[in-house]
Amino acid sequence: MTSALGSAPAGSGTASRPGRGDTRAPVRPHRKKRWGRTVRWSGWLWVLPALIMYGVFVLRPLVLTMQYSLYDWNGIGAARWAGLDNYLTVFTDRDLLKIISNAFILIIFFSFIPVLLGLLVASLVRRITTGPAGTMVRTVLFLPQVIPLVAAGIAWSWVLSTNGLVNQALRAVGLDGVTRAWLGDFDTALPAVGVIGTWVMLGLCTILLITGMSKIDPSLYEAARIDGAGPVREFFAVTLPSLRQEIGICLTVTIIAALASFDIVYISTSGGPGIQTTVPGLEIYRLAFSQRQVGLASALAVVLMALVLVCVLPIQRLTRGEK
Repeated sequence: MTSALGSAPAGSGTASRPGRGDTRAPVRPHRKKRWGRTVRWSGWLWVLPALIMYGVFVLRPLVLTMQYSLYDWNGIGAARWAGLDNYLTVFTDRDLLKIISNAFILIIFFSFIPVLLGLLVASLVRRITTGPAGTMVRTVLFLPQVIPLVAAGIAWSWVLSTNGLVNQALRAVGLDGVTRAWLGDFDTALPAVGVIGTWVMLGLCTILLITGMSKIDPSLYEAARIDGAGPVREFFAVTLPSLRQEIGICLTVTIIAALASFDIVYISTSGGPGIQTTVPGLEIYRLAFSQRQVGLASALAVVLMALVLVCVLPIQRLTRGEK
């Protein structure tokens, strides 16, 4: 028998209402989609100024550099199509290969030594300094990053000169035969520039590693001590694995600084003696603005960019944290 209230007609929507007092109209699906599209477009509008700046000052010069590398051009007159001749010159010219090898040698001083010393210094600072003393030590270590590299290059040129502080100290201890013009000797010029780079990069690596150590769970150290681990084993079992990402950042930044170095070399040695300390960044500047070989300079710049990617991308992949 049919109920007195009757059955609700199909499609009336009565059964779908959450309650008798709820009189809100259901949200239409097409309005939600339209709102989502509006939000996405507004997000692009927020980042549009940054994208324009990046395109004008990064992407456009990059594309132009690749274009110029395919031409023989002096920067003023008409350009002549050269194809891959400029790249062939980069990979066959002995001087240019020597210059590229100088940059890879500097990676040892700019990257590997600062990271290794930074791990040691950061471990010591974390253990023996706390409070105001720790803050002062961190400030002193970070000072080379604050000082302009031009000023640092000038100061180190004085320190490593013939009558500089290093030679005076050697003479004071009776090592007169060891003294030399460290930045002017063919055998010591490149390592001397590397020492300057080590001094500059050490503070940055140390601060980054100290910051990474402060995020390590103290319970991991307690568990290692319970298992009988000493300071050395504790470092290799707990500290070093936990700093994988920080070490990756340090290596990435310092390797790029070594391959793209310019200011320290230009101020301290100007690439001499000969081409012993000439690096790709300095040679690109000379080729483009002194020798008017814009095409060859652009090709060397593209090769340098490729070398940076070849060195950095594997490090990023190896030190990437687990998801």
